[in-house]
Amino acid sequence: MTKAALSYLAIPDTEIAVRVTPKASRNAVKVENGEIRVYVSVVPESGKANAAVQKLLAKEIGIAKSRLALLRGQQAETRCFGSPFNLASNDRRLLASPAPR
Repeated sequence: MTKAALSYLAIPDTEIAVRVTPKASRNAVKVENGEIRVYVSVVPESGKANAAVQKLLAKEIGIAKSRLALLRGQQAETRCFGSPFNLASNDRRLLASPAPR
């Protein structure tokens, strides 16, 4: 995929369901039949595959990997990633306003 090909997913409070294939021959992100498939070459032990998926998916979305977290499915074939910060609309408004002097 091209750089930031999945940039339309960079929306706050969005959950991204991905199908993960560890121990693949190469790292890749593909959209097949409307679902996102992530192939990583690392083995699924001690969270190494999840970290590789997080890094690869964040790169394809065009955000920092620290802005993406595994929400559900740590050992499942289908995993759900999203923002680790679930901000209410009031919190977003407060963060967007300038700090008082």
